[in-house]
Amino acid sequence: MTRIPITGIGVIAPGAIGVAAFRALLALGESASADVVRFDTTGLSAHKAALVSDFRPKEFIAPMKMRRMNALSRMAVSAAKLAIEDSGGVMPSETGVAIGTTFGPVQTSVEYMEAYVARGPALAPPQLFAESVANAPGSHVAIEWGLRGFNVTITQRESSALAAAMYAATQIAKGNVRAALIGGVEEANEMLFSILDRIGVLAHAENGLEEAARPFHPDRNGILLGEGGAMLVAGTGTRKPYGWLAGFGIARDTTATVTDWGHDQESVIRAMKAAIHDANLTPAAIDAVYASASGSIRGDELEQRALRGLFDGTPVVTTKQIFGEYCAGGALPLVSALLAVDEGRYRNVLVNSVSAGGGIVSAVVTREAS
Repeated sequence: MTRIPITGIGVIAPGAIGVAAFRALLALGESASADVVRFDTTGLSAHKAALVSDFRPKEFIAPMKMRRMNALSRMAVSAAKLAIEDSGGVMPSETGVAIGTTFGPVQTSVEYMEAYVARGPALAPPQLFAESVANAPGSHVAIEWGLRGFNVTITQRESSALAAAMYAATQIAKGNVRAALIGGVEEANEMLFSILDRIGVLAHAENGLEEAARPFHPDRNGILLGEGGAMLVAGTGTRKPYGWLAGFGIARDTTATVTDWGHDQESVIRAMKAAIHDANLTPAAIDAVYASASGSIRGDELEQRALRGLFDGTPVVTTKQIFGEYCAGGALPLVSALLAVDEGRYRNVLVNSVSAGGGIVSAVVTREAS
């Protein structure tokens, strides 16, 4: 694949607003989780989440515009503003927008249905209905900067943002657009948290161990729920690129159920090999793997077997114990890999995203333009 430069990064994440703060969060290496106070977790097994704090959308969005946006749209527009400013401040009108989100605007949908039931269809707020669709954040981003390229929103569970990046990079490589804003958004809310807890997905205190995500650890017992937004400027910009999107691979694990991971590690290996081949590299050229692992019992096991089947001694990095699963639609591991490349720690990095339900996307990030 033609290598695509990433020249701007905007992050609205748990414990970090802006790329500099996100670098510091990664360097610290500590979890951004805390006890949930946004809603009541009484009676649940889990009580912690990685939630965004100190985010003031009015610092990024005009008040009248902000009133028409839900939390997801505010995070997307704010992260896009940070990324565009980081890149140099100008986007061509033919820029595309590709955003990934796992669950979309669940809270807005809940609020709309509550109003619908309480007041009837004639009095339910129409603005809530407009914001209840998953592509609302991407639409706001395009409107804010007058972007007339493609505008897609992908929902592919944990792989949503990486799938969006693959689509956007392919369109730039084909010459269909000059540039793209790539990223993801996700929010934590009471309904989502309680459902994930009830089906046993979330990490919880057990056998003397505190509630925490432990990727690949023998004592892992679930994921940490995260939220946030992240956007990348791809294909244009005046600053030196953080790194280059060099290749992508996609596969499907047909042994997976709708809500869980399967056991076919060969499908994960196929996606990784395809991404490496697309980047014109070999597995031996990969300096590190930024894993999809989040502390899930079956998902981590599946990926671990696949990594052992393809690599021999290659360092594996996990990040979701810091900012949680689903955070920014799954975009933050990609951001983390780009920053590692930018800091000169690696030349070529493979980023994995292995979804419950069977979707698999892998990407190669590199320090070199060719």
